Amino acid sequence: MAQEVIDLDTSLGYLLKEAASALRAAMEDVLRPLGMTVTHYSCLELLAQRPGLSNSDLARGAFVTRQSMNVLLQSLERDGIVERPDAAPVGKALPTRLTAKGRRSLEAASAAVRSVEKRMLSGMTDAEQTAALHALRSMAQALRA
Repeated sequence: MAQEVIDLDTSLGYLLKEAASALRAAMEDVLRPLGMTVTHYSCLELLAQRPGLSNSDLARGAFVTRQSMNVLLQSLERDGIVERPDAAPVGKALPTRLTAKGRRSLEAASAAVRSVEKRMLSGMTDAEQTAALHALRSMAQALRA
């Protein structure tokens, strides 16, 4: 049986990975001066939009392990960026919330990340951007099914 050859120039999977890698590098470049990583920023953005998420929820949302997220949360808590109760109100999960300092940090980071996204989309029409959103959602949904 002959091995199927994938043309990297036309492989959607490869091009998607290339775009994701370029996006991450560009985001790291604008977040570094703010003292953040992409994971740090993702955590803050998730908490702003969904206050009270647990360590596990944040790890899933930021695409990292629970252990990595726990280390990050301990650091963010020490720095006064997030707060968690001493004891879980229900079960074992400690709901996490942004502090005022965390919201200020996120404001600067969101502006920086939005500038990267605008640059990434600058060569696309509104219709192309809408089509890309639908295509990416469809791809993710198909792989999860």
